[in-house]
Amino acid sequence: MAFLQQTADGFSRFIDCVAAKIVAILGRFAAARGVRLIEEAGGTFALQTSGQEAPASSMHERLQIQDGKVAAAPASVTALLRRSRTELVLRPDRFVIRPLELPRRAAEFLDGIVRAQIDRLTPWSAGDAAFGWSAPADLPGDRIVVTVAATARAMVQPLINALAGLGADAIAVSTLVPGESGPVAVKVLDERVRGADEVRRVRRAVVAVLLAAAVLAGAAIAADVIVGNELDARSAEVSRRVTAQRALLRAGRDNARDSGLAALERRRHETPSSVIVLEVLSQILPDHTFVTELRIQGDRMQVIGVTRDAPSLIRLIEQSSHFTRATFFAPTTRSPSDPGEHFHIEARIEPVFTPRT
Repeated sequence: MAFLQQTADGFSRFIDCVAAKIVAILGRFAAARGVRLIEEAGGTFALQTSGQEAPASSMHERLQIQDGKVAAAPASVTALLRRSRTELVLRPDRFVIRPLELPRRAAEFLDGIVRAQIDRLTPWSAGDAAFGWSAPADLPGDRIVVTVAATARAMVQPLINALAGLGADAIAVSTLVPGESGPVAVKVLDERVRGADEVRRVRRAVVAVLLAAAVLAGAAIAADVIVGNELDARSAEVSRRVTAQRALLRAGRDNARDSGLAALERRRHETPSSVIVLEVLSQILPDHTFVTELRIQGDRMQVIGVTRDAPSLIRLIEQSSHFTRATFFAPTTRSPSDPGEHFHIEARIEPVFTPRT
């Protein structure tokens, strides 16, 4: 039972993290109006806005916060802060500002290094402080320096609550620290104060999506089992039929093997062999005869070449037991540049072996 409770708690925390992450990602793409409040003396904050919808008069508006409560806020300021992304720039004297020298290779791990050094550089622990640091600046000897600004979170939280009460969506707290070319803004806190309702809505949506996915997965598994059993049955039936067909084919092949081999043997002996034809022609043709082309089509042979005495070739071919019905299938010609006569002789090829019985 305890295991089930732990599993449910872990799943709930996972859903909360996913919902918060989705809200944070969506917040980055939201086109909220940017408002900057710059702290002046006596708890007064000067208002600066960004965006085309901001009126020019807003550059001179003031907001006063005393003891964590809004003491004076014109209607125009309240309208600008509603659903805005507010940057609260506090005076540097509210912060402990310290330089921190580090090796250059530590630039990739500044978050963990600064967090571990907060209790040494400031009177507060990392959990009780709102802190940030500037971009690293190069120093001689392969080292860098960052300027750390920190203050008590308890000092910043009343200001955040006051601005949240005016309808701000997100509040970032920063201050100015000395830099090489002048004061540099360092963000020490970034809080989305209007995200709780959105997180709850996104959480419900995520749970609904996961439940729908679980239902679809269950349906898919059930369908897979049903269809899989049906396919297995069909596969077994097909295998049985294939086995039976193979047995029939094997039996028929055994019966036809002897007759097939005999037919192949007979065809081998009855079909003219090109090698034998070439061998016989090389033996019967005289030395002054040159064959330029030999054609074998079925049991017919056509030989073309040059010789001194073309008619004598007919007699020589007829005398061979391998050929019969020798005749000229084209006229015999002779040109002055040739050493002999061009002949075209056709003959029938006779099988020289008889099939074995």
